[in-house]
Amino acid sequence: MSRSSIKLDTREASSEAPRRAALISRSYRALSRPFQALPPILRPVAPVILAAGLLSSAAGAEPLRVVALGDSLSAGYMLPADAAFPFQLERRLAADGVDAKVVNAGVSGDTTGGGLARLAFAMGGGADLVIVELGANDMLRGLDPRIAENNLEKILDQIKAKGASALLAGMLASGNFGPAYKTRFDAIFPDLATSRGLPLYPFFLAGVSGDKALTLPDGLHPNAKGVARIVDGIAPLVEESLKRIGSAKAARAAPDR
Repeated sequence: MSRSSIKLDTREASSEAPRRAALISRSYRALSRPFQALPPILRPVAPVILAAGLLSSAAGAEPLRVVALGDSLSAGYMLPADAAFPFQLERRLAADGVDAKVVNAGVSGDTTGGGLARLAFAMGGGADLVIVELGANDMLRGLDPRIAENNLEKILDQIKAKGASALLAGMLASGNFGPAYKTRFDAIFPDLATSRGLPLYPFFLAGVSGDKALTLPDGLHPNAKGVARIVDGIAPLVEESLKRIGSAKAARAAPDR
């Protein structure tokens, strides 16, 4: 299974470049006009003062809001809050220059049905991106994969209806219920991602499952190092999604020219 990726088209029509350069120049002259009243000794630092003001304004923008809707794997089972997936992901995003708040909406033992039931509450504070990490408990209970798929469909429908984007964090079945069950369950997440054009991290526990150094003594849940491994794997996909969302929000907020 290959990891989905989102390619951002950052090309700008060449005809736009001169017009935008002229607009920036005129804006700078207009904004810097008040600095002409400064004493001559202070005029050389006027551009620095202006730039600082512009950066301060940009920094005042609201951070993007990410909701991690999941079960114990993302909630941070048996881990301190600052070792759980949401905290570690938010810290990684900040280190990469992405201004985002990651909300821990994980509940231990939750199934896709439980996630669906509390989705509205989880998104009550608003959301730009919802990471959907559910399905492991459906599998462990041997529930019909069609139930999990139907619940995930409804979750994705509600996320879209609320104007947010979704990122699927996939799960793979163990072999406990036979090859037919595993084949049907494992297909849920890539099928949903393909049919809906969503970013997919194929297996949330990739690189962690089966590694005793990265899991708790139960052999199932990630320890702090395991969570860090998960974050390393999924962060680029989250960042691509947030860049796309941020660009779309900026385009909607920009005044018509």
